[in-house]
Amino acid sequence: MKRCICIFILIILVPFAVFAQRADNYKPDNKNVRLTSTNLPIVFIETDGQTIQRYDRITARMTVVDNGEGQLNYADTLAHPDQTINYRGYISLRFRGNSTFNTEKKSYSIRTLTQPLEEGGEKQKVALMGMPKDSKWELLASMFDKSMMRNLLAFDLARPWMEFTPHGRFCEMVLDGTYYGVFILFESVSKGKHRLNLSTPGESEEGITGDYLIEVDRPEDHYFRSKYRPVSAAGKAYTNRSISVQYKEPEYDELTADQRTYIQQSFNEMETALNAISASGENTAYREHIDVQSFIDFQLAHELAHNVDGYRLSCKIYKRNENRGGRFHLVLWDFDLTYGNADYYNGWRTNTWVYRNNQQMYNEGDGNLVPFWWYRLNLDASYRSELKERWAEYRQTNVSPELINQMIDSLANLLTEGGAMDRNSKAWPRWGRYVWPNYYVAPDFEHEISWLKDWIKKRIDWMDTQLDYTDPSLYITDDETHDNERQVVGYYTLDGRPTQLSGDGFYIVRFSDGTARKIFYRIH
Repeated sequence: MKRCICIFILIILVPFAVFAQRADNYKPDNKNVRLTSTNLPIVFIETDGQTIQRYDRITARMTVVDNGEGQLNYADTLAHPDQTINYRGYISLRFRGNSTFNTEKKSYSIRTLTQPLEEGGEKQKVALMGMPKDSKWELLASMFDKSMMRNLLAFDLARPWMEFTPHGRFCEMVLDGTYYGVFILFESVSKGKHRLNLSTPGESEEGITGDYLIEVDRPEDHYFRSKYRPVSAAGKAYTNRSISVQYKEPEYDELTADQRTYIQQSFNEMETALNAISASGENTAYREHIDVQSFIDFQLAHELAHNVDGYRLSCKIYKRNENRGGRFHLVLWDFDLTYGNADYYNGWRTNTWVYRNNQQMYNEGDGNLVPFWWYRLNLDASYRSELKERWAEYRQTNVSPELINQMIDSLANLLTEGGAMDRNSKAWPRWGRYVWPNYYVAPDFEHEISWLKDWIKKRIDWMDTQLDYTDPSLYITDDETHDNERQVVGYYTLDGRPTQLSGDGFYIVRFSDGTARKIFYRIH
């Protein structure tokens, strides 16, 4: 683990000058990869020789070729003039990301424009790659993720349960004539008819209570600090750590002083109510300030993925207008380093809770800890009961190893059937093992997918035991078998290890007709 800690500190301490803007716009290691055709949409970006910046936007031109599902897309648009041009026009462009910016293969923030910024170009809402109209998009490189699908997988699994979860689509990108590899075009978590559908706060006393989007993250840009400290798994406060909250929608410069005061006070009231939760369950005032179901879904999504950056970074939280309940909700974002894909803070493990991770992060000098909210919420018996009930709903619908494996296979097929993954690997030989390698570094894409499936199966099994879930289809009764002789083959712990009849576990029964069943038991 010392190796991992050193790597993490190196990234934090490397001077920004090392990663300053580069005139060649960070071309791939192999600049000679050629794209002729692909089953994925193709994004062409032309900067006209400009250097892409990290914080300031430049005007560029973008063309998106998307002939539809099951159709090939061709890079030579002159030789194939009848292709479907999904978009051709101006964009504003900059690099995006924090730790991901410190990799060679960058991610990008894109805004579609009516005309160049220099000519007063305004945001233009367009539908890209089958996703609903908007002007704000994120082109993610997924340099840390050898499967390239962890973000998509996490969002797709959560989408049936949450009010808004970003859609994304694989594509291949060519920048100034050079092939840059496979990316995912994602919807931004932002205000919009097809996004969060936030109302704009007014300036009157009544209008000031409009909708707001804020984000728990690093102390960057414009932010305020929580008046409460993060805590350990035992509830001890870390008095030399704080929680930073950034203004997102509306942006800081668009907010009046009264509006900033209002959202900060509302946030303080929410945290005060959460801080009042005790194990006795007597104080339920927090339910007036948060959408409990949203918080439960957020917790389950981060815990299923074992997101070591979860809760404390990219934690997007929005507040509805008082006329629509006035409660805070949560949105998912940033799942590159999940599903076992981190070799720090026990990220590879399947048998720990991420929300209880603060002690290790504190000991290793991390300045961004998990807010105290989750410690307090999980003290409340009613919240824990609802958490378990929701997990049971998940498990009986889309969160099963079998269905998840099908999702993974479908995403893997998209990446391999047209050669996209092969091209990406040739352009970026270091991809997937850059900076923070997996605890298990797969030798190739096929092994990564196999390992991912196995990790998820183990994670689900562990969460089942922690959240008291047993598949109802696995239960049988004496009434169902009294006419059929049976023999107990063996007893096993819940994680499948042979054992004696003790504690919680299951046993295998073989019936006289040759069938066998797994039967769970609990010994109190």
